[in-house]
Amino acid sequence: MIDALIQSCPASEREACRFRSLFEPPEPVLALAPMQDVTDLAFMRLMMRYGGPDLFFTEYFRVTEGFKPNREILRSITENDTGRPVVAQLIGNDLPWMIRACERLLQFPTAGIDLNLGCPAPIVYKKCAGGGLLREPARVDDTLAALRSALPGIFTVKTRVGFESDTEFDALLPIFARHQIDLLSVHGRTVTDRYRPSVHVERIADAVTRMPCPVLANGSVDSPASAARLLKKTGAQGLMIGRGAIRNPWVFQQIRDAHAGRPVFQPTGHDVLGYITDLYASTSPESVPEKVQVQKMKKYMNFLGAGVSEPFLHEIRRVHTKADFFAVARRHLAHDDWIDLHVPAAGVSSCESPAVASLENG
Repeated sequence: MIDALIQSCPASEREACRFRSLFEPPEPVLALAPMQDVTDLAFMRLMMRYGGPDLFFTEYFRVTEGFKPNREILRSITENDTGRPVVAQLIGNDLPWMIRACERLLQFPTAGIDLNLGCPAPIVYKKCAGGGLLREPARVDDTLAALRSALPGIFTVKTRVGFESDTEFDALLPIFARHQIDLLSVHGRTVTDRYRPSVHVERIADAVTRMPCPVLANGSVDSPASAARLLKKTGAQGLMIGRGAIRNPWVFQQIRDAHAGRPVFQPTGHDVLGYITDLYASTSPESVPEKVQVQKMKKYMNFLGAGVSEPFLHEIRRVHTKADFFAVARRHLAHDDWIDLHVPAAGVSSCESPAVASLENG
């Protein structure tokens, strides 16, 4: 019935119809968090091989004067064959050009526009973009008002609970609430927290209580158990998962199965080895030198490797060739024992490239 209604929508509104259809209980909505230089079209397709989310967000389109959509990011929208809606995320602070960017992107089959108010990368927030805007609530208010007026369809926001203190969320929530946004995704840490402290679960719960729109809870979800805890403590309508999906690509289907009372798939060493092989192939364009791709894969392994073993992490961080990379992977993973991928990962900003971000625990 829902699919028939979606197909009856005009082509320009079909993805927005698909977006709205997701938020019908009782199933929690599962979204892949936007991660710069990670969640491109190839990664979205890869996630779908393992169950995939219900909703995607693009890497952010950086909006400056003279904005033109990044061609590679745009492919996530124009060539989207995942069967899931994709929301285009923007980051910036130039309001006239932000509005023009929205108008430009809405010419393509995107489900809507998302405003990034959460990126904790210093190179971003020092320019008063991303999480940096949270230091100026009045500016956030003006930005939301302008974009909401310019957007005829879906408008969503991804935020943190403050810049330096979660008490800042008390001033931000009324601003979010009065601009009729269609979805608020809340990463339960401040910008300066980055990824290290515990999630401020009670702040996400505040958003659920006070917002007139659905809320997605974001932060440290990588298993059915952590998903169930966060949903129970916050009452959120769904979850946004980022780094946990790099570590455990089965997480979306595992959460669905656990929620429905079905048996939950537990990967073996061979399963994880297969995923690493898929990840290498999916994220390795022909033009990328082997040395560069191996370095990029070592960053991904910083998320996944702690679920394998410390010796695996130690060895994989020291390889330099594709042959050596897979020799280490096979040595540790060519077995049929179960592997529990639910472990803390080293922090890498979800809006930084894993190819350049520092290994904080490495």
